[in-house]
Amino acid sequence: MGPSYPTRAVAVNGPMRILGFMTGTSLDAVDMAVLETDGETIQAFGPSGERKLREETRDLLLVATEIARGWPRERPEPEIFAEAAQVVADEHFHAAESFLAEHGLSWSDFDLLGVHGQTVLHERPTPERIGRTVQLLDAERLARLTGRPVAFDFRTADVAAGGQGAPLAPIYHDARARASGLAAPVAALNIGGVANITLVDADGTLLAFDTGPGNGMIDLMLQERGLGRFDENGRLAAAGRVDEAILERFLASAYFAGPAPKSLDRYDFPLDLVEPLSAEDAAATLVAFTAEAVVKAFEHGARPSALIVCGGGRHNPQIMKVLTERCPVPVKTAEDYGWRGDAIEAEAFAYLAARTARGLPISFPGTTGVREAMTGGRIVRP
Repeated sequence: MGPSYPTRAVAVNGPMRILGFMTGTSLDAVDMAVLETDGETIQAFGPSGERKLREETRDLLLVATEIARGWPRERPEPEIFAEAAQVVADEHFHAAESFLAEHGLSWSDFDLLGVHGQTVLHERPTPERIGRTVQLLDAERLARLTGRPVAFDFRTADVAAGGQGAPLAPIYHDARARASGLAAPVAALNIGGVANITLVDADGTLLAFDTGPGNGMIDLMLQERGLGRFDENGRLAAAGRVDEAILERFLASAYFAGPAPKSLDRYDFPLDLVEPLSAEDAAATLVAFTAEAVVKAFEHGARPSALIVCGGGRHNPQIMKVLTERCPVPVKTAEDYGWRGDAIEAEAFAYLAARTARGLPISFPGTTGVREAMTGGRIVRP
């Protein structure tokens, strides 16, 4: 098994009750979900929910993200990271306080918290250098506030070992499919700021990678034009026409010719290609780009009976419509299989927390490109 950063042990005697958290690059909300698991099978699903990020938190994280994008590797970590990490911890604490009160739970009900943190930088590796990834979270502060051990920093060890550091949810997608009694091959697509797919082959082999943009490019385009934070109900995209020439230029990116596994940052494709277009046509073209990038994923092999779509992007009717029209397999929502589509990633980090506590691998050659299955994550106690 590959190297791992040190973990302070958590006593594991069978299944644990874990509260998982996820905040995506869309900077929309803190997602939360309760899972009972031993990191291999899922014993029970508890409640799930979300709390929208405060505007001041979102503004601070946007600044931190912009600074991170210009941060030279040889320079010390930007000072704003420490401030933002504390704010992220506080945001998670207050979100969970409301969530626990709503569901009649208390912090002492949990053996462990699994917290992704807020991504402000993700640079995939190249043949010349390892990647970089930054998820901001003051985990020690969160552990003190909650009185519970916190599993976090799930990506760093993988990146240090030459992996992509993403995606990490595939091992959970596999477990979730097994809990639903689904026979492999299985395909699960998460559409967040970036979209990623997990393909579980008939023999259980995992292949996973970022397919291309999810909601991120559409959101950024609208924000740059002062037209809101996102395309509500896909209205703008539905009113526009796809510019096929620009779509082809997007799809000509070297990223799509590269082998899987591979990963992306939401800023990896240039928005300036759609600058000449109206907002409607730009949105329509970016929706088509998201869908066509997913179609390209099936060039890597497995042909499952359906594509199970999770994440916020499935709430955009236009994304789902175009994906259904263009995808070579039937497109289904997570709810069609009894999954909680908005909670899958929070559930996944609860599951990864259990695996971290037990010293089980969380990344694999077929998911992040590491040479062998390896552990990851760190745990801090209050």
